[in-house]
Amino acid sequence: MTENNPPQMRIDTSAEQMENAVLPRTQEIHTDPNVHCPDTSKLPQALSEPVAQKSPAQWAYERIIMYIQNFEKQLDNDHEVGMGLAGGEAGVIRIEGLGYFDPDIVTYYGINGAGAKTQLIQHVSQMNVTLVASPKHIDQPEANRIGFRLAKGLERDEDVTT
Repeated sequence: MTENNPPQMRIDTSAEQMENAVLPRTQEIHTDPNVHCPDTSKLPQALSEPVAQKSPAQWAYERIIMYIQNFEKQLDNDHEVGMGLAGGEAGVIRIEGLGYFDPDIVTYYGINGAGAKTQLIQHVSQMNVTLVASPKHIDQPEANRIGFRLAKGLERDEDVTT
């Protein structure tokens, strides 16, 4: 007769439980094993700060940056990130900027397919973003990678305003 050994249980201190309750968590499963999921073990400083200290707009902004950067990692040199817009006639825009206005507005800046400057202003409760692989402009030697520039801004000591 064999003994029934219960699985080992981890016991967290109350401080660890409180910390785990505010740390960001994510999970993704894809059919393609080559799809890169965001690496939450290497989050920028801003994403490691307690969520309770952030407005909904700031928290949405920071996570969108992570998704844009991860999406760009999967693009070839002839494509850059674009964003599909729901409603209106803007269609897809080439993302040139991203921002937020506390407590609940996120805004996207870019150029639409016709070459017109475009800005989407969105309440966080209506957030719905589709990232699209858009061909880079033919006059550009390399595709722009805004996700990596935006991510630098999540490192609290970096200045990306230039």
